[in-house]
Amino acid sequence: MTTPAGYFEQMYAGSADPWSFESRWYDARKHDLTVAALPRRRYRSAFEPGCSTGRLTARLAGRADRLLAVDVVDAAVRTAADRVAATPHVRVHQAAVPHDWPDETFDLIVLSEIGYYFDDADLATLLANTHRSLEPGGDLVAVHWRWPVDEHARRGDELHAALAGLEGLTRTAHHEEDDFLLEVFARTPPSARSVAQREGLA
Repeated sequence: MTTPAGYFEQMYAGSADPWSFESRWYDARKHDLTVAALPRRRYRSAFEPGCSTGRLTARLAGRADRLLAVDVVDAAVRTAADRVAATPHVRVHQAAVPHDWPDETFDLIVLSEIGYYFDDADLATLLANTHRSLEPGGDLVAVHWRWPVDEHARRGDELHAALAGLEGLTRTAHHEEDDFLLEVFARTPPSARSVAQREGLA
């Protein structure tokens, strides 16, 4: 089953930073790698579902003209909104994805550590919504923990395999470690191009 919102609310009730994002080198490094993997210097409109306390949101804010970040837990939304309060081009809202999905299109969507919380039906909705709202030529970045967790409906590898199997997505980058997978997919057509190709170097 999809992990209920109450699970996350209970986590945040016990701690303002239940996954220790503020202190762990693991997450700081992973966020650095995630932002470094973005193929474009700048995006017109980006979407980050499941933003938690906004550590990655703050990093993404410097790479997009507009950024929408959402989370299901009000406490997390407040923390993330406070973190990016000085960046008015960033909106932080409460929303329960995949069903509370924005009626917008984006040239960047970042799925960071959320895909394994959904059962098969909700995962299918997440994938369909992501595919629908990612503009042709846009980039999808996915990064997920690989070790088994009791509260997860699936492992991160399974989610990435589902993304790789979607028609209209082409994988353009793959970074694999024992702990996590980080991949970038382009919405095709048009044909996917490498960073060097986009800059006329290849």
